Amino acid sequence: MTAPSSRLDPLNTAVLTISCPDRGGIVAAVSQFLHNHGANIIHSDQHSTDPAGGTFFMRMEFYLEGLDLAREPFERAFASVVAAPFGMDWRLSYTAEPKRMAILVSRYDHCFLDLLWRKRRGELNVEIPLVISNHEDLRRDAEMFGIPFHVVPVTRENKAEAEAEQVRLLKEAGAEFAVLARYMQILSGDFLRDFGRPVINIHHSFLPAFVGANPYRAAFQRGVKLIGATSHYVTEELDAGPIIAQDVVPVTHRETPDTLMRLGRDVERQVLARAVKAHVEDRVLVYGNKTVVF
Repeated sequence: MTAPSSRLDPLNTAVLTISCPDRGGIVAAVSQFLHNHGANIIHSDQHSTDPAGGTFFMRMEFYLEGLDLAREPFERAFASVVAAPFGMDWRLSYTAEPKRMAILVSRYDHCFLDLLWRKRRGELNVEIPLVISNHEDLRRDAEMFGIPFHVVPVTRENKAEAEAEQVRLLKEAGAEFAVLARYMQILSGDFLRDFGRPVINIHHSFLPAFVGANPYRAAFQRGVKLIGATSHYVTEELDAGPIIAQDVVPVTHRETPDTLMRLGRDVERQVLARAVKAHVEDRVLVYGNKTVVF
């Protein structure tokens, strides 16, 4: 049996993401540059907020085999030949280098265990260098997957010190982004600035209607017919960052607060996994407080 060509190896690819002022010739310039250097384009998506003067977004995936330049000279050439003339904000990532994803979690395990399972199954191309929690409850689960588990208790009195320690752990582990897998603490602006990397959150979509400790009971009492979840990037404005993924499921009068909670947790884990996968695959481009998700 003939060994499959490395050209078909999904890990032998790179992803180029671009945002820039829209004008004619962008797609042609990028495609021609890649062709001239031996790249084989396998996926290409683009979007413009307004062809008459908006912002242009592109995600292009291509095979690396056949390139006539090594990585650094290839990137320098793209920067000078294509990116600079078009005023591009661009990023090139390599599938063979999994992103390093940290997880912050409290006591709820549904989103946390789902991410670990999807990573083990190969559905998420990530490394998980550490888990941080403010409780001991999920240590055994993390360690079963061979992931270091750090407990940093957080109180009103020690929040600044606790967040400084969390940021230290995240940077020491080389985390490229963090996921709040039902981490029941509000991150401060200092945390977000000091960490300086994307943070993804998940929560039910009852906000702002049903706040508090038991939103599912409040939703049950109101007789809702839909429940859902929202995953977004974290900003200083609580639960108002750029949305990556959302979903809803229909419910009926037969539900109880417990069944609503079970259905809600199920959609939470699915939406979070979808958002994390999109981020890991460089499918999310942020502009303002919105996203383009290819």
